[in-house]
Amino acid sequence: QVPVLQTNNGPGLRGLMTIAAHLVRQARKDQLLGSTAEEKAVVQQWLEYRVTRVNGGSSKEDTRTILKDLNMHLEDKVYLAGNIFTLADILMYYGLHHIMADLTVQEKEKYLNVSRWFNHIQHYPGVRQHLSDVVFIKNRLYTNAH
Repeated sequence: QVPVLQTNNGPGLRGLMTIAAHLVRQARKDQLLGSTAEEKAVVQQWLEYRVTRVNGGSSKEDTRTILKDLNMHLEDKVYLAGNIFTLADILMYYGLHHIMADLTVQEKEKYLNVSRWFNHIQHYPGVRQHLSDVVFIKNRLYTNAH
């Protein structure tokens, strides 16, 4: 189902990315779309990933692939677009919330970079809104040494 935003002037806006970008501009928060051409491209890429992969992914295998992709990407980054908080982080957070809420402690540990990023985003001012707080433990339960 494609979201639609009916505006006062002209036809409605269709699609998550279109509506989100419009609202960001309306709020005069253009930095959420990226500052440089490269950042803008990376934000756009992650917004597309969110719509095509996260929204479309319904099987356990899809979920594992998404978490694995994100975990690798976030290995050396604070946010999806590098070192700046963007619309990509917000929309990916909302797309992943139900997945992260259902993960076991062991699964969260398996995707440590995603867990770190997700926990950071859910505590970013104004992001979580009505969604439940996903709990992450501070100490690892298991070590790799046997």
